[in-house]
Amino acid sequence: MSERIYLDNSATTQVDERVVEAMLPCLRQYYGNPSSTHIFGQDARRVIDEARRNVATMLGADTREVVFTSGGTESDNWALRGAWLAAGGHLKSPGAHFITTKIEHPAIISTCKAMEAGGAEITYVPADASGSVNPADIEKAIRNTTLLVSVMQANNETGVIQPIREIAEIARQRGVLFHTDAVQSVGKIPVNVEELGVDMLSLSAHKFHGPKGIGVLYVRKGTKLASYMTGGSQERKRRAGTENVPAIAGLGKAALLAAEQLPEIAGRVGALRDRLERHILEKISGSHVNGIGEAGARLPNISNISFDRLEGEAAVIALDLENVAISTGSACASGSVDPSHVLTAMGLRPEVVQGSLRFSLSRFTTEAEVDRALEILENVIARLRRLRRHC
Repeated sequence: MSERIYLDNSATTQVDERVVEAMLPCLRQYYGNPSSTHIFGQDARRVIDEARRNVATMLGADTREVVFTSGGTESDNWALRGAWLAAGGHLKSPGAHFITTKIEHPAIISTCKAMEAGGAEITYVPADASGSVNPADIEKAIRNTTLLVSVMQANNETGVIQPIREIAEIARQRGVLFHTDAVQSVGKIPVNVEELGVDMLSLSAHKFHGPKGIGVLYVRKGTKLASYMTGGSQERKRRAGTENVPAIAGLGKAALLAAEQLPEIAGRVGALRDRLERHILEKISGSHVNGIGEAGARLPNISNISFDRLEGEAAVIALDLENVAISTGSACASGSVDPSHVLTAMGLRPEVVQGSLRFSLSRFTTEAEVDRALEILENVIARLRRLRRHC
């Protein structure tokens, strides 16, 4: 069997061996409860403190603004629900208004749908054909009752980077909280919370070579955010529950490495992504890149490409049989028979959405892997198109 090629890094990434090494002592020797006052507990507490400093440095934040969570989904849920609760919202409490977009991750959209069922009012702002959200549309949607605006920094299916700084400034001027889901962008582009002007930001370690099950919600000092997990006084009484010390250690190391590796992502990985796109557009007829974004603002590791006369799911299966892993979109929507809500919101025709594939690279992706994957891709698409003609 030939070596497997992994080009689905937007779903999750390979854990860096240095991250694994940072986690192992927490499983073997620093196993105390971080809330305990004895030396075992304090050893674990020091691990958490160091990880928090690494994350704060990566984000340009204060350590007191970094709250550990179980991942991006929890962070997104908490940002929305916590703002609602802090403003007096509760189940079946009407009146509160939130703004998000039609291209958000399911962690945001599903939470908004649940909050709508509980009485909140949600405005879903569209994206244009390039995958970009217009700040003017956000501004028009703001009401006197608007509590929070949530717009992702970079889309998980297309990689399109949104004008977060401009949108955050609009929200600030109107006295509205602003949250961004930065799960895909952290570790791929510089993310500085002060420069962006956000009140809250979500990230997840497994998207930048850290472990699964650990993330962060950045909460700017002074932001009114209610806790929705009750119990102990962990995380400055904001999130109850004994901390996952090994995973936190892994996140801290991954954050440190991510900051160091940003030039490689922008340079070598971005060049590999461009190489992949050029080859496909030149060699495979009827191929088109989806979501270039305003002025070509995209993450350097993601490419969403549609192929005429192709069923995307069939291509994913065929490529998997050839040991190449890609996807048709968000891994969190896998198993769904519905077309991509992101590409649909961009106004792409159903047949274009159906024939779209997402390729996502990482700093572990090699030139040889990309070239081999392209060779296999050409053969697979040609074969599937021939089969389609005979059906």
